[in-house]
This record gives sequence, C-alpha cells and structure tokens, in this order.
Amino acid sequence: MNYVEESTVIDETIYDLINEAFDNEREYRDAKYRNSIFTDHKEYFVKTDDGSYSIKSKEINNKVETLHTSTGAISESFEKFIKPLKLNYNEDIAILDICAGLGYNSSAAIDDFMKNTDGSTNLHIDMLEISKPTLAAGLMVPSPIKAHDITKKAIEESLIDCDYASLELEETIIPENIGLKIHIDDARQVIQKLEKNSYDAIFLDPFSQNMSPELVSVEFFKEFRRVIKDNGIVCTYTSSAPVRMGFIEADFYVSLGPIFGRFQGGTLASPSPRNLTKSLPKNDEIKMALSDVGIPFRDPNLNLSSEEILDNRTEERHKARHYTKISSAVKTPIFLGQEMDDEPLKRRVERNLAKMNIPGVLSEEALYIVEPENDYQDEYLEDNNTRTRVLEMMRRLDEIKNKRDIPFKENGE
Repeated sequence: MNYVEESTVIDETIYDLINEAFDNEREYRDAKYRNSIFTDHKEYFVKTDDGSYSIKSKEINNKVETLHTSTGAISESFEKFIKPLKLNYNEDIAILDICAGLGYNSSAAIDDFMKNTDGSTNLHIDMLEISKPTLAAGLMVPSPIKAHDITKKAIEESLIDCDYASLELEETIIPENIGLKIHIDDARQVIQKLEKNSYDAIFLDPFSQNMSPELVSVEFFKEFRRVIKDNGIVCTYTSSAPVRMGFIEADFYVSLGPIFGRFQGGTLASPSPRNLTKSLPKNDEIKMALSDVGIPFRDPNLNLSSEEILDNRTEERHKARHYTKISSAVKTPIFLGQEMDDEPLKRRVERNLAKMNIPGVLSEEALYIVEPENDYQDEYLEDNNTRTRVLEMMRRLDEIKNKRDIPFKENGE
C-alpha cells in the first residue's frame, strides 16, 4: 500500500467501504454503489449542530472523534477560515487549501466570493488532499451550502481523472470565474512546485499535529512563506505552541485566531504584522519563548515520516531542557516575575529555574527575561507584538543561561 492510501484519518471501516463502492462503480458503472454509502452507513457520518455533516475519525489513543467540531462543521469553515481574511474581491483571489477533506473550507470561500464579487474578478483555489476516500466522502455528505455543490463537481472530476471514480453524477456547472484544482498527493511535494508570491490566503486544516506533524513543520511553513503574498494570511484552527513557534521560525508574525467550538482561539499568521489584530495571550507567549514545549516540528528535506518527526522533536526537547530552554514541567516559565504562595510548587519551579542560572521567580534574572511582557499590548502593533516579544524573551534567556553581562535596571526599575 503506498503512502497516499495510508495517510487517511477517517474511520478505517468507512474508508474500506468507500474504496469498495468506487471499485464497484468502476467495474459495473452503476451509481447505486456510491449513492448507498451515506444512506446505508449513517453511523459513520455525524450531524453537527448547524446541520452539516462531519465524518468519524479512525481510532486514536482509544478514542474516536470527528473531523470537525460538533458545534458546526460548515460554520467552523466560515468562522475560522473566512471571516479573518477580509479579502478584497475587487481583485482576483488565490487560495491554497491544505487538507481539503470534505471540501467545506473551499466551499465557504466560494460562497463568500460569490456573495461579494460583481462578476469581474476571479477566484482560484488549489485544494490539497492526500486521501482519495476522504475527498470521495465529500461527495456523499449532503451539501450544507449551495457552493459545496461546486466543490463536489471539482472533486468528482478529479477522482475521475485519476481513475478512482467513473461516473459523472454531479450536475452543477462550475462558474467560469471560479477555478478549482485538486492535488491528490503529499502536500509537501505539491507545495514545492507552486509559484512564489501567489496566494492571498492559505487554509491549514490537518486533523492534528500528532497525526500529521509533517504538515506543521518549520520547513513546510517556509514553503508557505515562499508562496504567500506579502499581505497574505494563513488560517489554522490550532493553538499549539510548537505550530505557532514553527511559523515564527519560518519568518511569520502570529496572532490569535477566532474562538469557535473550542476553548482556545486558533492561529493566524502573516508575513506582515499590519494584517493581524490580536496578540496571543501573555502566558502563551512566555511558554512558547522560554520552554521546551515551544520547540517546533522539523522536517529538513520535507520527506520524513510522521513517526520520525515526532521522535526527533521529543529528542530535541529532551536535549534543550535545562540547556537552552526552561523545563515545561509544572508550567515553570509562566511563574517568572510572579509571587507564589504555594511553597511546594514554588520549590519545584525554582529548581527548574536554577538549572538555567535563574535564582528565583522574583530574581533580577527572572524579571529581566520577562520584561518585554510589561509592554504587552492586546492590539497587534508593528513594533510591539507577539513575534517581537517572543524573540526578545528568547534572546534574554540565552543571555542569562550563558552568563553574559546583563544590563539589569537599578532597584527593579
């Protein structure tokens, strides 16, 4: 079995049923096989709160989830991937949709474009999805919005082109000013072939960082930086520290994305701070900058397996802990500069700090490291934002650890 077919996150049983249905469609050229999947196997399709359907994931750590939030699959697409963009539809728009899945994010983009264009401009979307059965599942769910029928037509055409499907059942005509190109391949390989400075927006929607760390590596994000326009925005649902630090290492600014269906907001990234409006929370910035939890995923040649990337990061975290990064145990970095009443916790925290040449939570060294957070602004400013504060705290930690001469302020000023 090749890499493309192994890299699905949908439930193994529905995965096999979809493959079997399309095998029969090709052999017997009968629509009943495709059409029967949703009606006969509804236990694998989950209706979310807004009426749109998601699909069950395969079992991960003895737990089965869905590919979308239960709050609303199509609503999540609008809230997390469309609303933050504020695209100018007086110009042609190009979007890169990574992990296109059932096609909801692209469909939401099409819907927004059609509502806001006067017909004189064009929308182009490159949809990247490695799993044919996942794309095929997008043909089977009821369309939550009319624009999804357009996406379905493009998916069907693509599956026919690669000899996975054989029948043209989707009747919708794709408008002339909307171009959809579907790439069924490893996104890491596809993106290297795309032209630089081409995209107004990138949607990044992998199932999870632990399932697909290859799609959130520093090197993959460097390809984002190459293909995105200077005023472009990357949208992703995740609030993960290593993902956010991966963007920073790849020369992006990062900010807080919308909160929808989860406790924390997602992440927005852009080459320009002017495109972002809201800083990450203070403690998120501190943990990212100072602790081993912020060490990103790495894939130097864009060809490592998921297991190799995860193992390498675990090893890098182990080596960095107490040497270049403060231990993330008991969330140690967030207590820098803070009074602590819990004495047992304080002792644990200060043992971790001592290994980085930081005498205590209220020491000059501690206050110096987190001093950039004293000027924290919720508003995203060009000269004072999440990226600038994170990089400055990293620099100061390195100074303290390596016992360089530090310009401490007099009397704690």
